[in-house]
Amino acid sequence: MVKSELQVTARERSGKGVARSLRRQGLIPAVVYGKGAEPCGIAVDPKALKKAMATEAGLNTLLTLTGDGAFSGKVVLLKETQIDSIRRNLTHADFQIVDLKKKTHVMVPVHPIGKSAGEKLGGTLQLIRHEIEVICLPTAIPKAIEIDVTAMNVGDVLHVNDITPPAGTTLVHDVNFTVITIAARTVEKETEEGDEESDVAEDTE
Repeated sequence: MVKSELQVTARERSGKGVARSLRRQGLIPAVVYGKGAEPCGIAVDPKALKKAMATEAGLNTLLTLTGDGAFSGKVVLLKETQIDSIRRNLTHADFQIVDLKKKTHVMVPVHPIGKSAGEKLGGTLQLIRHEIEVICLPTAIPKAIEIDVTAMNVGDVLHVNDITPPAGTTLVHDVNFTVITIAARTVEKETEEGDEESDVAEDTE
């Protein structure tokens, strides 16, 4: 379990005018919500948020909100953000209150471990799913789903049903989707290389 504290302030109003005013102060509007709780508008310093999230847990860092308001002391997960399409800066954030004693749904990154046998033969590892949804207690969210790929060969496909979930977690899926494949060297690439070799041969004639 990785936890950080985040200082925030309450905001009573909403709208574009309020958002612009907050941004002039170096803040962004945000919302805190959760089961059995009224949604609460807050203002957040995006730099403080970035610092609080800079942990090995990344987006699954548990944040304890501090400040004057009903949100103070609540443990939350960052659930959604909005990014300015031009400036690429954070413009809004949503935080979900979590009960540390109740399981929740989270997305966890997939990390292939090792170099596959297929890659050693010239194949390419293709990570089809970069994240997998799991159900677990907030205190048991894994940093990543680590998958040992060393035994995978060219043409092998690893599906979600092939993965043993970390202790205390359950993988969420309706279909047995593909997570990782080891693809052969493409015929197109081989053909292009062959054409280049032919062009060199013609130039030297």
